[in-house]
Amino acid sequence: MSETTWQDQWQTAIMPTYGTPQLELVKGSGAIVTDSEGKDYLDLLSGIAVNALGHAHPAIIEAVTTQISTLGHTSNIFAHPQVITLAEKLREIAGEQAQDAQVFFSNSGAEANEAAFKIARATGRPRILTAERGFHGRTMGSLALTGQPDKRKQFEPMPAGVDYFPYGDLEAVREMADESVAAILVESIQGETGVIPAPEGFLAGLREICDEHGILLMIDEVQAGMARTGDWFGYQSAGIVPDVITLAKGLGGGLPIGATIAWPPAQLLEKGMHGTTFGGNPVACAAANAVIDTIRTENLMDNVNKVGAYFEQQLAAHPSVTEVRGRGLMLGVVLDAPLTEDPLDYGLILNRPSPDVIRIVPPLNMTMVQAQDGVDKITTMLDTHRNNRS
Repeated sequence: MSETTWQDQWQTAIMPTYGTPQLELVKGSGAIVTDSEGKDYLDLLSGIAVNALGHAHPAIIEAVTTQISTLGHTSNIFAHPQVITLAEKLREIAGEQAQDAQVFFSNSGAEANEAAFKIARATGRPRILTAERGFHGRTMGSLALTGQPDKRKQFEPMPAGVDYFPYGDLEAVREMADESVAAILVESIQGETGVIPAPEGFLAGLREICDEHGILLMIDEVQAGMARTGDWFGYQSAGIVPDVITLAKGLGGGLPIGATIAWPPAQLLEKGMHGTTFGGNPVACAAANAVIDTIRTENLMDNVNKVGAYFEQQLAAHPSVTEVRGRGLMLGVVLDAPLTEDPLDYGLILNRPSPDVIRIVPPLNMTMVQAQDGVDKITTMLDTHRNNRS
């Protein structure tokens, strides 16, 4: 297919919610993807932090192939081994305090946050607090939780009862928190806004506020979870235990799966209160089990910390970079001016959550050789960016 043909077909057949893509990707291996013209790119985006093990990882291929050859779908009317195993693994990696937690499986981060929204409603309290500029999804409930007015305004009225506070501002939260608040929901690192980590002490402060008023603390780990920060979950570095966490993206390593984990007393969804036909699908759960096992057996959290530190150290030294923020392999490279260069021209797949921020969320198993190549390509791009401004 020529480029014109596939783009014309896209524009004809697919709703324009994302515009027309620049590339048609046809294959991938590890951290390398190839377009329909045969050009290779270094993937520093991982499908927006989804392809935790890169492309075509043997463990995922084997797990998915075996499972779909055995049992492809059951609905939640029946049990199957993969979903039970995965729930147990998630409780394990969430820590000793999670051994009495329970898991609800869905198909995306937005759905995981919808379940969290319903847990909050099930308390009987009318209000939920979330952060300004936060992102929790685009379904109506998760959109109401998203602290970005430009994304909400065309679809108002939103579900009621959600109030927003400045991310990181504990005093603002204290002024808003009382016994009418059911839950506080935040990301451990705000991803779509430009990779903004929670300030030191912020999550611990939220835990104290929630304990004082009987509020559920909910942490959105959709992007920061599954070892991306060098811990299984981003909140773990704060030394707290939330009441609810939500997961998706890297959990399935490329297959659609979401999860909502609730600790007692936050496990409020009883029989008949929530459901999903595809949630906990055997094939998606098999992929997720393979992801967790591979992160463990290949010591990928060590790799995340090593490769992430290399990216941070090397890129922070560039004169166009004012800051590198984030942790592990969830990094935001903040520039001194909006980037005018197209990363695709430099053989890079990455994106800009804001005009002056480059987001780096590559596969967790990216090698140091690939990281060095990535730094070289980014440096060349930033050199051109700087020269064109001078």
